[in-house]
Amino acid sequence: MNILVVGGGGREHAIITALSRSPRVDKLYAAPGNGGISKLAECFPVKATDIDGVLALAEKLRPDYVFVAPDDPLVLGMVDRLNEAGFKTFGPRANAAILEGSKVFSKALMKKYNIPTAAYETFTDADKAIEYIKAQNSYPAVIKCDGLALGKGVIIAKDFAEAEAAVKSMLLDGKFGKSGSEIVVEEFMTGPEVTVLAFTDGKTVKPMISSMDHKRAYDNDEGLNTGGMGTIAPNPCYTDAFKAECMEKIFKPTIAAMSAEGRPFKGCLYFGLMLTPNGAKVIEYNCRFGDPETQVVLPLLETDLTEIMDAIWDEKLDELDIKWSDKSCACVVMASGGYPEKYDTGKVISGLDENGQCGGAYVYHAGTKLENGQFLTAGGRVLGVTATGSDLREALDKAYKAVGGISFDKAHYRRDIGARALKAL
Repeated sequence: MNILVVGGGGREHAIITALSRSPRVDKLYAAPGNGGISKLAECFPVKATDIDGVLALAEKLRPDYVFVAPDDPLVLGMVDRLNEAGFKTFGPRANAAILEGSKVFSKALMKKYNIPTAAYETFTDADKAIEYIKAQNSYPAVIKCDGLALGKGVIIAKDFAEAEAAVKSMLLDGKFGKSGSEIVVEEFMTGPEVTVLAFTDGKTVKPMISSMDHKRAYDNDEGLNTGGMGTIAPNPCYTDAFKAECMEKIFKPTIAAMSAEGRPFKGCLYFGLMLTPNGAKVIEYNCRFGDPETQVVLPLLETDLTEIMDAIWDEKLDELDIKWSDKSCACVVMASGGYPEKYDTGKVISGLDENGQCGGAYVYHAGTKLENGQFLTAGGRVLGVTATGSDLREALDKAYKAVGGISFDKAHYRRDIGARALKAL
């Protein structure tokens, strides 16, 4: 089996690593890939959002599957185009990827099908949004862009001044372009956050191991929101009782709702959940594997990923028993200084071997390039240093020990990944 993976970040490195473990896989390709990915897959300089370019590459390579990993190409309809050209794919078609592509759509779907989520209203008029926020007089207030914004289109405003500024930046200043031309204002929920990725073939849903992301840039959850500074799995807050509740009230109803709307969802569906005092509620859906959640979930997968892909394509997921390790996994993201705002690239990374790895952990490359045999930084999030252990403490110790052996100029990482989870154990 030959597989082309679309994307070039840490998530794609984790997916390619999982695929490389399969005895069924002969050859892996990536578009565009990155420095670390190049050690496992042949990389081609085609952007993940270049639908014509990826289609042309697929026509040339004739892979058995094209695995479309990032949100943008899924929302833009890359899977539709590949299917029309006769290629097997992993990932939802555009009419299902709208679940992430439009917050307005997903909130309306949850309201229609009684799937628990935060109370909300949608706006295209800044004055009306500000009027509504003033009338609610409830803070923090959550203001979200309708469309995709690289994980940065959500502002949690602690007072009216911040909320007003957020509304104006989205609707009047166009800070997030078209993505912010409509916004959602919703109530602030409290409780532990949990991410549950799930395999689905449009009929059956099989949740993966839960995880906990750390979105803020700095320790103690301070600083700006990022794409994620680290993750652990499983999430100790996600008890058996919550598992059962989420399956019956959220997971199954979401899959059924999408099918009822004529938008069957096939691939990986990401459930961002809040375990509130009033039960589990949906914060958001993503139409693909999360980044960096994938980096801690896939190392615990014991079933061959290609078998799961086949079961989803054939809509026979109900016939497959997916097995997971009972270990724990931790990922610490090493980022460029200044991320998620302005940062420099092209810094030499020390402490990695010729395959971009280091002893005692697995290093997923998020933003790297390989030049003259050296790995250089090429993004905001640079590396996801990941380790498994018999328990969370062991996994974290191994991951942080490996982080200590890797360096690049102005490298920045959080030192408290997993601290909340350890307290919850």
